[in-house]
Amino acid sequence: MGEYNKEKFVIKGKSISGMESIHRPSLSFWQDAWRRLRKNKAAFIGLCIIVLYALLAIFAPMLSRYGFSSMDTSAMHATPSAAHWLGCDATGRDQWVRVWMGARVSLTIGLFSAVINMCVGSVLGGLCGYYGGRLDMIMMRVIDILYGIPSLIITILVMIVLGKGVTCLIVAMCIVGWIGSCRFVRGEVYRLKEQDFVMAAKVLGIPDFIIIVRHIIPNIIGLLVTNLCMAIPGAIFQEAFLSYIGLGIAPPNCSWGILAKEGIQYLRIHPHEIIWPAFFICTTMLALNLLGDGLRDAVDPKLRGTE
Repeated sequence: MGEYNKEKFVIKGKSISGMESIHRPSLSFWQDAWRRLRKNKAAFIGLCIIVLYALLAIFAPMLSRYGFSSMDTSAMHATPSAAHWLGCDATGRDQWVRVWMGARVSLTIGLFSAVINMCVGSVLGGLCGYYGGRLDMIMMRVIDILYGIPSLIITILVMIVLGKGVTCLIVAMCIVGWIGSCRFVRGEVYRLKEQDFVMAAKVLGIPDFIIIVRHIIPNIIGLLVTNLCMAIPGAIFQEAFLSYIGLGIAPPNCSWGILAKEGIQYLRIHPHEIIWPAFFICTTMLALNLLGDGLRDAVDPKLRGTE
């Protein structure tokens, strides 16, 4: 055999051997999205913050020697110290434990209400977008009417009727919270059903259910996850606001909104009691928004292969 002649090629100013191959590893959609999400420093930091807060909300109260309702009259309004890391409130309750017990409630309400709204809105929007006709016309008119009424007013009225509590708060936030997801999914499904691969599936006689499950849903699932991350901050803020005005969580249970309501009374003389819940509310909302922006870029199919 003759000696192999290594040819050299120049690509963008770089010389490489002909024996070398230029290739890109085969990645699935979610693997490629995760790869691009990790490269987005802001989104990855937001993800780390959310995971850290979730772990602290689960384990911090369990590992503390203080109960969230235990009172120490000798430590009323205590500032942060080695014994009480975030200080104490007006009745001597440890703020560290109460902050993370409040995180359990706030994050749970935000997550569950956002997921329920996404599921309800996706089902209704998908049916309207795929089948259209009279169902689409009726649903869109109902949504137009609901859009004319501020959602916060409807939520407050429902809370007045149902009363306080986690379950009642989630129900109240889900009464009209599905509207945005419904309109978004309807538009996406309406666009996708006119694509060639969907039309080909219909011509082959594939049932509508199979088309929706195998062709429509995989093409919008990434956008749904992104919208979910963007909806959770709004739900957390709404819960904090309702609890702040006395329509959310009822004491002695706590949430970040309850802690802010109790701490604002001592803003001038004991500011640490309002600073900590406000800090965690703001950083959680910022982290979720950064994560949502990063996910939006990571799941965009137009960006695949550009990096």
